[in-house]
Amino acid sequence: MAIEVAKAELKNVQDASGLEAALKQGQFRADEVIAVIGKTEGNGGVNDFTRILADQAFRGVLRRLGSRSEAEIAQIPMVWSGGCDGVITPHATIFARNAKTGAAAKSRLVIGTAMSAEILPEDIGRPAMVEKVADGVRAAMRNAGIADPADVHYVQTKTPLLTIESVKDARARGKEVACEVHESMGVSNGTTGLGIAVGLSEIKMPKAEEICRNLDLFSSVASCSSGVELTQAQIVLLGNKAGAGGRFRIGHSVMKDALDIDGIYAAIRSAGLDLPARPRAEDLDGRLVNCFIKCEADRRGMLRGRRQIMLDDSDVPWHRHAKAAVGGVAAAAIGDPAVFVSVDAMHQGPQGGGPCIAIIDAGE
Repeated sequence: MAIEVAKAELKNVQDASGLEAALKQGQFRADEVIAVIGKTEGNGGVNDFTRILADQAFRGVLRRLGSRSEAEIAQIPMVWSGGCDGVITPHATIFARNAKTGAAAKSRLVIGTAMSAEILPEDIGRPAMVEKVADGVRAAMRNAGIADPADVHYVQTKTPLLTIESVKDARARGKEVACEVHESMGVSNGTTGLGIAVGLSEIKMPKAEEICRNLDLFSSVASCSSGVELTQAQIVLLGNKAGAGGRFRIGHSVMKDALDIDGIYAAIRSAGLDLPARPRAEDLDGRLVNCFIKCEADRRGMLRGRRQIMLDDSDVPWHRHAKAAVGGVAAAAIGDPAVFVSVDAMHQGPQGGGPCIAIIDAGE
């Protein structure tokens, strides 16, 4: 079952014309779309409703041009990350699965998806959420047909965060939440990162007091986002499998810090693209589909021995500084500002850095 991948620019927050164009050009059928990962132009915060608008637009096209029911389309994981700070262009990467097969000797991209058990408000930031996400990751591996976690190169999730209403719901049931509403995005992402690491056997189950505190624990393939539009973990797991068919391969590396352009090229090499010792965007020769990067302000307030002020800025939140900076580095590296960069990378890569995933067109 081969995977097709397409990247489409969002011309506005409710634009799905890129998806519609790919369908009408015959790259894949509406009923073959299995996942979407995209960037929207909102504030990236708790009240960023551009994610919901983009979600509705893409699902609407799949309903109109396909034959699946509304309930079936509602189960398609669509992970929308808000905030296109700096030069980042709003866009979506669309994944479809068809019936093509390939040579057993060739390892190509496969995708598995899963929805976790319901994540309650009081689970966020606690071991219960780690366990639920880990179970979901294992289910996504089975769905992808991947047995060895080493063949997994990217796990993209979308998980719930806290709202005033969900906090009230927990307290009405006699439960207390682990953090404040505006902290919950980072806490949800971090707890999910640990769940991915546990599910892939990168680490052992952390102690409750280590969650969002022991930053030496992390996953090298996790990219976690959160929002108000769901109550489960949406999990999209990508890896390579022999005989999968298709043209695409995936690889990953880790950016050690916000300036680690070599980490981006290492991910592209990991996917299978030969590059010179000192690559430039031109060396990619149009074969890179997209990069997916997580980033975080270094909590030590330093970058390569130099003092940083983004954590002290009272006017612009640090996540907007970090996203814009890493987005600029990534856009320069690949020659395309339509690159997926997401913040709140706690437990996703090392402190101050983050995972970098690359998908390339490897040819027939």
